[in-house]
Amino acid sequence: MAFTQRQHSLSSVELLRRQYLQLVDPEKLKIPAMEILRLPEAQAKIFDNLFNDKFRSFPSPNRYKFCILKKIVDAMHLSIVDPQEDVVSDDLVACLAQLVAQPLISASVAAQQKSYVTYTAPSFEMDAPELTIFEARSLLASSGTTGLRTWEAALFLGTYLFSSAGKYIVQKNILELGAGTGFLSILCAKHLGARYVLATDGSGAVVNDLESNIFLNGLEGAEIINAGMLNWGHMLNDEILKGGDENRSYDLIIGADVTYDDQTILALVSTLRDLADRYPEIKALISATARNETTLRAFFHTCDQYAFNVKVLDIESPQEDEQIGFFIPTSTPIRVFLITSAR
Repeated sequence: MAFTQRQHSLSSVELLRRQYLQLVDPEKLKIPAMEILRLPEAQAKIFDNLFNDKFRSFPSPNRYKFCILKKIVDAMHLSIVDPQEDVVSDDLVACLAQLVAQPLISASVAAQQKSYVTYTAPSFEMDAPELTIFEARSLLASSGTTGLRTWEAALFLGTYLFSSAGKYIVQKNILELGAGTGFLSILCAKHLGARYVLATDGSGAVVNDLESNIFLNGLEGAEIINAGMLNWGHMLNDEILKGGDENRSYDLIIGADVTYDDQTILALVSTLRDLADRYPEIKALISATARNETTLRAFFHTCDQYAFNVKVLDIESPQEDEQIGFFIPTSTPIRVFLITSAR
């Protein structure tokens, strides 16, 4: 067998693994080509990397696992050319049988439950950086908070920061507003070379979950990252900002999907101004899904009122069929703003 075909089998299976660990929509999963699925080594790799819990630190939810495994096994059956030579792995068939025998919760219930979601950085390296977040996939938690899932704008900004734009992060002190699950803060602390990261949110419940995700990624007790409450529009909390270092200052503010609600824009920009007055050299990178142009215009107008310059960065979004990590739907545009003080 040609080396190129074996190389292809590894790369296509690796892409499938990354999508599976991120719980990408089953309809958007890239199943390897039939000539790859027929290979015993490809089937063994799929089983070990996706469905063998002995090799998985963070198992996927059973409903998702069943849906994807059935899709793969069906594709393997279709790939068979010679029934005497081409077979479907016994391990995969046995795993599917076990899942069929178990009761599965409904899709609506599954969306509300928290699951381990592992995000792989967009790198062609086989050992690309990863981080795991324990989160709910629903759009809105029953408590009304939006901070219990990782939003597309965070993945988009993470992709940008992982590129050559990572110069914003290396050896810098980072403050995240509206950190939610902590995806961006953990990425900066664990993989992007930040000196110090403070992840903040206005919800105590979200901050508690954020701290759990910091622990999940092996950063608990590390002096490089902390989490705390910060309510926009309120007086800044010196104790949280200093984090035990009286001389601590910040170089960069980051935020993802923090401009979605026009009712909170004034408070957000007010807090940006308070931080800019305290740390005169600070900049901000804010990513926003362009759901509502009126809300974005209100954000620009308020930034102008508070003496900020806003630059829309020219970032080309990779098409979905070209993405190799931090998988993001491209149906709605996402923008990144570089904000600096005009004073």
